[in-house]
Amino acid sequence: MKGTLYLVGTPLGNLEDITLRALRVLREVDFIAAEDTRRTRKLLSHYQLHTPLTSYHQHSRKRKGDSLIESLLREKDVALVSDSGMPGISDPGYQLIQLALDNNIKIVPVPGPTALITALAASGLPTDSFLFLGFLSRREGRRKKELQELREEKRSIIIYESPHRILKTLENIREVLGDRQAVIARELTKKFEEISRGKISELAEKVKPKGEITLIIKGFQKSPSLTNLHK
Repeated sequence: MKGTLYLVGTPLGNLEDITLRALRVLREVDFIAAEDTRRTRKLLSHYQLHTPLTSYHQHSRKRKGDSLIESLLREKDVALVSDSGMPGISDPGYQLIQLALDNNIKIVPVPGPTALITALAASGLPTDSFLFLGFLSRREGRRKKELQELREEKRSIIIYESPHRILKTLENIREVLGDRQAVIARELTKKFEEISRGKISELAEKVKPKGEITLIIKGFQKSPSLTNLHK
């Protein structure tokens, strides 16, 4: 027998967004592996949960990953949570999931909020098909190359960005993709939630470089030909 690795979705900000199932799992597992133990401790305290907590983040993933797998192999059940949203999406949880699969450990997803879907639903941009890229490169040259590959992408494009890079990223997007329609969703579900819509140039003028940011860019559309304009 082996333990089970639960992937538990946690609130983006508003603690009321957690599911009853997630609360039950967090209560029943042997311990919780959290990307940010301080943030997760606030959640546990709010719901009076006393499950032991251990850290699992970008800088400890190699060392702690092996330790967590050993616990799972000893029939311990572990809940993996990220800072917010679903673990494994643009965070180090992906590596732990791969390790668990390599060791034939059962993985059970416990769905919860996800910033990219929450932002897309409220964006007003096409939702039938989209492309999620996570974070673009921190290096401007490489970031521009990544954007070049998206010039004719017709689907809505979703990107996560840090507040200290958002203005430069918007500048790069306008330079490479043009002044397209876009949406910035900032601090989703939190007290200062803000969803701004407009062209890239307009968003650059009013965005607040604070908090967690999800950027959605309208996909490529061909300009109508002169022949079509006269029809």
